[in-house]
Amino acid sequence: MSEMIYHGKVKQLWSTDDPDVIEFRYTDQISVFDQIIPSLIPRKGESLNRTSCYWFDLVKKRGICDTHVLNMSAPDKLVARRFDVIREPGAISQERENVFVPLEVICRHYLAGTAWRRFKRGELTPDQLGFDEKNQVYEGVKLPVPFLEVSTKFEAFDRNLDRGEALEISNLRPEELDEILAIVLEIDELIQEEVGSRGLIHVDGKKEFALGPDRTPVLVDSFGTLDEDRWWDSDALEEGRIVQLSKEFVRQHYLETGHHDELKAARDAGTEEPPIPPLPDHIIAETADLYANMYERLTGQKF
Repeated sequence: MSEMIYHGKVKQLWSTDDPDVIEFRYTDQISVFDQIIPSLIPRKGESLNRTSCYWFDLVKKRGICDTHVLNMSAPDKLVARRFDVIREPGAISQERENVFVPLEVICRHYLAGTAWRRFKRGELTPDQLGFDEKNQVYEGVKLPVPFLEVSTKFEAFDRNLDRGEALEISNLRPEELDEILAIVLEIDELIQEEVGSRGLIHVDGKKEFALGPDRTPVLVDSFGTLDEDRWWDSDALEEGRIVQLSKEFVRQHYLETGHHDELKAARDAGTEEPPIPPLPDHIIAETADLYANMYERLTGQKF
């Protein structure tokens, strides 16, 4: 009998009859700023699952790396290999195999979202982003080279790490981390190659990994969707306009209503967080349409 192993912000992990296999179930929940919005987006889970499975299949066919996916068991579910999860920082031995890597890798190709807000606050410098001068930096600018960052996985809120702390938390060997970063770049080349022909720009995204037999990197979780990645319309960008094709516009709703300011103030002060309000009906409808339409634009397949 299957049991729920983990309930995340938008997906659940369930056991199966095989102890080495788990089932991912994608819900219609949506989250921003590490808060689950009390509104459901119709068929969102199906869009995420089918989109992610599409990318996993392409990565496997291209021979970029191994993946955890065994098969898509339902429109909103997939069956995958199970890896051990060790949450204590630095506790994974360098001989351990079949274990989840407790890091997220973010790769940015354009300056947008949280990276742009961090730049405006002075938390990122032009030099870190690959620019010589500050006047070269503006929202939506294409970065000279992909900007790779690593963040925590098992803390209350995502936190960017320098290389030393990332190695300390994961206990990866330096060459193992470098191999994972190189895989991320190769996957993103594949993504842009695919979506570029369908009028899209892959702005940024995050990926997660495990270590399989012989500590070979294995791509896990989900990626290439509207939840993990940011997308823009390429024709609009050529005209100087940024058209958000991800849940960034949902974030913008809470930025404009002032909820994000209240949330940040509470977190900075260590006080109780304000509950996130539900979405208006018109944004729920727009978001559902976006997830359905973007499945078709990302994959070239009918939803």
